[in-house]
Amino acid sequence: MDVHGRIREILAETIREELAPDQQHLSTEDLIKALRRRGIIDDVMKELNFVTDNVDQELPSSPQQPICFDRQSTLKKSDGTRMADSTTMLSISDPIHMVLIKTDIFGETTLVASYFLEWRSVLGSENGMTSLTVELMGVGTESKVSVGILNIKLEMYPPVNQTLSQEVVNTQLALERQKTAEKERLFLVYAKQWWREYLQIRPSHNSRLVKIFAQDENGINRPVCSYVKPLRAGRLLDTPRQAARFVNVLGYERAPVIGGGGKQEQWCTLLAFLCRNKGDCEDHANLLCSLLLGYGLEAFVCVGTKAKGVPHAWVMTCGTDGTITFWESLTGHRYIHKPVNPDEPPLAEQPKPLYPYRTIGCVFNHQMFLGNCQPSDAVETCVFDLNDESKWKPMSEEAIKSVCAPGATTSLPPFPPLCASTIDASVASNEIEMQLRLLVSEHRKDLGLTTVWEDQLSYLLSPALASYEFERTTSISAGNEEFQDAIRRAVPDGHTFKGFPIHFVYRNARRAFATCLRSPFCEEIICCRGDQVRLAVRVRVFTYPESACAVWIMFACKYRSVL
Repeated sequence: MDVHGRIREILAETIREELAPDQQHLSTEDLIKALRRRGIIDDVMKELNFVTDNVDQELPSSPQQPICFDRQSTLKKSDGTRMADSTTMLSISDPIHMVLIKTDIFGETTLVASYFLEWRSVLGSENGMTSLTVELMGVGTESKVSVGILNIKLEMYPPVNQTLSQEVVNTQLALERQKTAEKERLFLVYAKQWWREYLQIRPSHNSRLVKIFAQDENGINRPVCSYVKPLRAGRLLDTPRQAARFVNVLGYERAPVIGGGGKQEQWCTLLAFLCRNKGDCEDHANLLCSLLLGYGLEAFVCVGTKAKGVPHAWVMTCGTDGTITFWESLTGHRYIHKPVNPDEPPLAEQPKPLYPYRTIGCVFNHQMFLGNCQPSDAVETCVFDLNDESKWKPMSEEAIKSVCAPGATTSLPPFPPLCASTIDASVASNEIEMQLRLLVSEHRKDLGLTTVWEDQLSYLLSPALASYEFERTTSISAGNEEFQDAIRRAVPDGHTFKGFPIHFVYRNARRAFATCLRSPFCEEIICCRGDQVRLAVRVRVFTYPESACAVWIMFACKYRSVL
């Protein structure tokens, strides 16, 4: 029986009615197009699974004997492989988040606007196409100031089979707005009640840093729990410590303040933070906590103060054995917390804290919010048994879930996946190194000094830079013995060697050189005078996701010692 021919005849009967009378002859291309329009070909290729039975049977000992398996092909239907219909897509409430960044000639980025686009109006448009005009507003203190008009054209691809009426779309959006407003109102009522109860425990709680809401870049108050969600880095970051290093190399910049009055309140959404590659300590802590949650750790953002009462945010992880680890997101440093017992006698030996934190008001993640209700909010005396409600007052997880859970209309859209770096590390390293050589030569020329570079000495500095980055990532020092041995061999008897390593998170050679000259030790190397002076410089760029990078530079010189 000609199976393929029979299938062709059956399909032809259903397809011919779509063709004009003069096109009744069906070519293979016509069949393929018709099947694609129905989604049949794509469904078959995606859903065809082969199930193998009896694969454990004994294989014949002779290689000449044929090997046979009984195979049964099954077609499993899965709605996940087909495009959602208009009604299903209308229920997807996540907006499109657009961020506008300005980059100057020096590579410095500025956040100009952040806009959440409601895209579902296209579901009620003819031909699945529509045009919108939106007004982009500024950020932070300029969130009420217009920065421009953006014309947007939306098109559904592939086109939906059935468009909805605009009335249905508008009704759905109106119902969602009502639902969102009601959820936000109920959560606000609950948060006020929780705060009253917290203050009744101890009046001094009013001065603690218990942060329930925080303003985003658009000046919108959001529950702090909505800024944290488990984030998986795919294959871009392999370990939690590497994730901490990635967050550490993102630039630190406090929100700009107009006039006096202390720190400006602004927490950035993750996309805005990653797009401009810099942010405040809260942005770093939220990202690091999200990454650690993605690695399966029990992580929380801590809100408190550092020395001199400066507000600060950092990350805490709770081990299954009760170990409490603090992660400083701005430096990548880790600290083990061992509480001090204030009731111990004065002469009793107490653990000395190494971390820079002084007080702690609250901890939170995507599911939990807990206020510190211990007699003292000093970090060194705090006990982090988060299940003990006499020490940590929890918020209702159901209340948090109503406004912060994935899919909640009040929550931020899903976090975008991290993007691989677009920087070629070798090319970037060479470019910065050549620019630094030119800057050093010009600087010495202005001082009336000649410059002689020694390429071999420059190359020998590479292991040291690799070792420094490895130590920053893992807290393990390795490779210094080989570097020191190589330098001893390269520097003749009677000569002196000096080296100065420095670390940056940007690739602006002129800016880095100006910073290096402010160090007396580095300036001494660059402006070295003496007999048989040889200079060396080595640059190593280590790339991380989102085009973040750690730039290590080492200046060195060797010269003949003259007594």
